[in-house]
Amino acid sequence: MRLAGKVAIVTGGARHIGAAYCRRLAEEGAAVVIADILDGEAVANEIRARGGKALALKVDVSNEADTNRMAAEAVKAFGRIDILVNNAAIFINIERHPFYEISGEEWDKVSAVNIKGPFLCAKAVFAQMKEQKSGKIINISSSTAYWGTPNFLHYVASKAALIGMTRSLAREVGEFGICVNAIAPGLVEHEGQNAPAELTELQLKARSIKRLQTPDDLMGTLVFLCSSDSDFMTGQSIVVDGGSVFH
Repeated sequence: MRLAGKVAIVTGGARHIGAAYCRRLAEEGAAVVIADILDGEAVANEIRARGGKALALKVDVSNEADTNRMAAEAVKAFGRIDILVNNAAIFINIERHPFYEISGEEWDKVSAVNIKGPFLCAKAVFAQMKEQKSGKIINISSSTAYWGTPNFLHYVASKAALIGMTRSLAREVGEFGICVNAIAPGLVEHEGQNAPAELTELQLKARSIKRLQTPDDLMGTLVFLCSSDSDFMTGQSIVVDGGSVFH
């Protein structure tokens, strides 16, 4: 129960890895706000059935009114905001294209969720965290930002932007006791979210640890960054990808 008494918002928490984040944070004692454009009530009910606290909100992270409402509803329900996990992203439905075949419309769609979304969510929770003089913002980047995965230029660029955002934001909010860090996972296999076979094969060949990555592989790093154990750590990006990328 390392997060007992804490309140966490997880964007994109209704399914897949985001839902796994929500379950683990609840297991550690946090009240969890599941913010997703999809219905997160099933995850919230699962957490409540296990004795935890959860609230599901329908939120489009690229919409400022939605992100402001998200923060307000979290405070109304639980009284504070201690943790923001910027997990919502467009990924699994992206078709691989050479950069010159990516349309401007597709680029904007990915950027709106993957870059603008974390910015708006951080902005929305800042006032409450500043008042508390504490907070943890965890941006979910990707090892593709270091690897330079081809044919995903819009996605890779968006995840690289989160690393820069993490560093810059950390310098702006540190005086208020707010830590900003990032996790850069490798390709994570999850039930109902299998990546293209060629991408999985490429990742396995590059990894030092020759197995598929699962959501559980990310949970220790997530809890560490959400807990008081990382109170003097900010502006950092931790790669968790089985030893594919070293930096």
